[in-house]
Amino acid sequence: MPFTQATLDFLFQNWVNNSKEFFEAHREDYRRLVVEPFQALVIALTPGMLKIDERFITEPKIDRTISRIYRNMSIPSNRLKSRYRENCWLVFSRDKQLWGGPPAYYFEINPGGFGYGMGYYQADREALAAIRAMLLAGEPSAKTAMEAFRSQDVFGMYGEPYKRSKYPDQPEELRLWLDRKGIGFQRESADLDLLFSENLADKLLRDFQLLAPIYRLFLDAEARKIHEN
Repeated sequence: MPFTQATLDFLFQNWVNNSKEFFEAHREDYRRLVVEPFQALVIALTPGMLKIDERFITEPKIDRTISRIYRNMSIPSNRLKSRYRENCWLVFSRDKQLWGGPPAYYFEINPGGFGYGMGYYQADREALAAIRAMLLAGEPSAKTAMEAFRSQDVFGMYGEPYKRSKYPDQPEELRLWLDRKGIGFQRESADLDLLFSENLADKLLRDFQLLAPIYRLFLDAEARKIHEN
């Protein structure tokens, strides 16, 4: 079943109420409007995603590919926020922890629309160093990744840049990759017709495939990081 406007309305209302009583009274709505559409989307995407990486976790379950709706309130920084999230997401990753270190593909919805992409949520220094080394050396996987990004117009690059370039003598295109504390690629959209469409999975998969060469660069970096350690 596809997402609907009722899905987004539920996420917003549950977030605003910020009440365990409200959530429990609407648990069936949560299952029907949020969990089941996410499960259907994971199942629809799985065959194509396994062609990108056969080691992806693909179980259509919460805490495997689908996020929880509530925050961990034992974390001090979460205590100032709503107990419940206004967004939910799915992740294809090799790590069973949704936002772990390895690069991952993701799709996220919120009351205003949706976003999707691929990259690191919290890239460690070793992985970033390996990526930079391959880019500077002009290795084949790095060249292929840069060409893949250059030849598409779906995704933008994200990642906090350094205030001052650490590679001022490098070409501008290369500095775009080198001068970041994190790196990933994302698209944000308010196209609700697409979000509510039966064609959503097909569109996501086509776009995800555009990022496959960059994902392979990141995997090469992960392997090199492990090797060098």
